[in-house]
Amino acid sequence: MEGSNVGLVFPGQGSQFVGMGEDLYRENEIFKKVFHRAQDILEMDMLGLWTRGPRETLDQTLYTQLAVLVFELAASEAFRKEVSLRPRVAAGHSLGEYSAIYASGALDMEAVLNLVRVRAQRHEDAVPAGTGAMLAILGLDGRSVEKLCLAASREGEEVDVANLNAPIQVVVSGHVRAVERLARAAEKAGAKKTVTLPISVPCHCRLLMTASELFEESLKRVSFKSFQIPVIPNCDPAVFYTPENAAGLLKRQITSPVRWQETIERMGAMGVDTIVEIGPRKVLSGLIKNIDRSIRLFYVGDVLSLRNTAEALSLPSSQ
Repeated sequence: MEGSNVGLVFPGQGSQFVGMGEDLYRENEIFKKVFHRAQDILEMDMLGLWTRGPRETLDQTLYTQLAVLVFELAASEAFRKEVSLRPRVAAGHSLGEYSAIYASGALDMEAVLNLVRVRAQRHEDAVPAGTGAMLAILGLDGRSVEKLCLAASREGEEVDVANLNAPIQVVVSGHVRAVERLARAAEKAGAKKTVTLPISVPCHCRLLMTASELFEESLKRVSFKSFQIPVIPNCDPAVFYTPENAAGLLKRQITSPVRWQETIERMGAMGVDTIVEIGPRKVLSGLIKNIDRSIRLFYVGDVLSLRNTAEALSLPSSQ
């Protein structure tokens, strides 16, 4: 389906769970084939990690990033086999941006897996376990949370805005004590809810500055091909990825906020009226509803959702 109004989105860390991908692995040959190729490249027992965990291991940044990425690579290939369309645009939330880049054809499987393995290792090396935390805040806008971050930060105990997810959903990231101070301040400021995220490294904040600099060396060795689908960067939704700017944008992504609300608004401005979320768990669809309720939403994360989405997008009304 050429010239479609369909966008693809891929979630990142936090979408993982023990048991993910079991039915797709069992029943979808394309998914299984891609999975085994990825597992061979990584030389890891990814199937055991997915199906048996334990959760504490799966939630460690290195394993989380690779587990979610492999799932999304395999699921996106299964989706492409089932649905003949050329998406208008793609984007991914944090780690999911690498899945979007793969879907665009700019990196092959071996390159994207090895790059994310290095990225995850840089994340883990940069911040000792237990030093950092991430917190989702519901009910306050980005500007209000930025002010709270400034007030809650101290020398050696900083917290930054990490994700601008929706009009009143913001995630912060930083040192544990600064995040705890901010949580108390957010509740006093009228936040409806605060939720600590199951992530072992505080992403998209200044604590990862060293990781960003070290990761740049790995990015310099990667050759990006042409992007067959436009991909919107997390850190600057006003532009698209190109082979020339990709390394710089991925370096910036590590310490910059994920500007998800602006990403979805950009998709809408491009004429996208349908978005398919591909990931272990449906995470981004709820955010998108809070940004633009006119967008039709579909999901691919198990056998039934793949079948239902493929049937819906094959109907004349979706063309």
